[in-house]
Amino acid sequence: MSMHVFSNNVKVLRNRSLSLAVCSSSHYSTESAEPQVIKNPSLSQLKRGTGGRSSFNGVVATVFGATGLLGANLINKLGKIGTQLIIPYRGDAYFIRELKLAGDLGQVLFQPYHLQDEESIRKAVKYSNVVINLVGRDWETKNFKFNDVHVEGAKRIARISREMGVKRLIHVSALNIDPLPPPFYLKKGSGFLSSKKVGEQAVCDEFPDATIFRPSDMYGQGDRFLLMYSHAWRRTCQQIVLWKKGEQTVKQPVAVSDVAYGIVNAMLDHTTAGKIYQAVGPTPYMLSDLIDWIFAVLRRNNQFNFDYKRTGILENPQYLLKMWLTDKLCPSWPPGYVTAERFEREFASDIVDERLPTLEDLGVKLTKTEDNIPYELRFLRAFQSYMDTIGEFENPAPPPAYIAPPKRNFT
Repeated sequence: MSMHVFSNNVKVLRNRSLSLAVCSSSHYSTESAEPQVIKNPSLSQLKRGTGGRSSFNGVVATVFGATGLLGANLINKLGKIGTQLIIPYRGDAYFIRELKLAGDLGQVLFQPYHLQDEESIRKAVKYSNVVINLVGRDWETKNFKFNDVHVEGAKRIARISREMGVKRLIHVSALNIDPLPPPFYLKKGSGFLSSKKVGEQAVCDEFPDATIFRPSDMYGQGDRFLLMYSHAWRRTCQQIVLWKKGEQTVKQPVAVSDVAYGIVNAMLDHTTAGKIYQAVGPTPYMLSDLIDWIFAVLRRNNQFNFDYKRTGILENPQYLLKMWLTDKLCPSWPPGYVTAERFEREFASDIVDERLPTLEDLGVKLTKTEDNIPYELRFLRAFQSYMDTIGEFENPAPPPAYIAPPKRNFT
């Protein structure tokens, strides 16, 4: 065996069948040029870089449900701070290839998995010190019911994460699950909310130090909140059907980017382990005022010669036929999200438990709803041929804040 030494401190050991290069050049994260030898290193000791996209911050995170609205925002923010990401996916890999660009070369890895296949979940979390579960269903399909995803699936991920030695688990639940709201349209109430409540308890039983997030309705690019109300199937001749005309429901929607920032901050703060955070927007609104404003932003109210009107369910019974047809004919992907389950959950008031922390306690500066929603609805407005620069259409005034939200007796 012979040895050749080059000026850049790279030693090359040559053999007949093997060439091994050992680089001992100076590390830019340390002052000394001498290589460091760490016995039994942990991921936190392997941090390299200045904290940007091309760094490694010591966190290897497996993100389940990364292809959804919240997942795409979260992946982008984690990649910016040098997190190595493992993204389990189901289906065709072409559906998630864009997420590769969220991190530097080699920092975003993909792993096929199935929520009912424990071995695939073990492979996905094997080398991670953080697991984030964003998996959820807004409607049931023939393959996955609410209980399969929100209870059994969440419990399985939490149990396997604990068995594989994962340090931190972050689980996304839902607002308004403690206590559950009374039924409005369905006899048993919202199956989504009830399964989320059982699933949250199952996660805490399997992984007691899990950090829980309870978001309200999230809005952003490709959401299921603003796009639902702006969809033609949700309207009936420019009339919108709401329970009690939306005059008994309080909503506090939150920007999806704010929820993603909260998860990132919780991941980096070990004192958040075992806590529950409520992810709500800065301002509560009466749903009736919020919908009136949304349709004004869309230029679909009476000011623009549209027959806009909020109606109750009894005044517009054909909407019941719409929900029935959607549930029967389009169970896998309902157009406009017009389902009986979504209609039931739509009118549960967002009530914040004052005993639990919020995103502001995680250092998140909340996005103002009245500033961001018009931007998200910009491409859906009517009369797009008109130029905004000449000021022909005035910007509608934002809805008034709901000053006194109803109180619940929390036990």
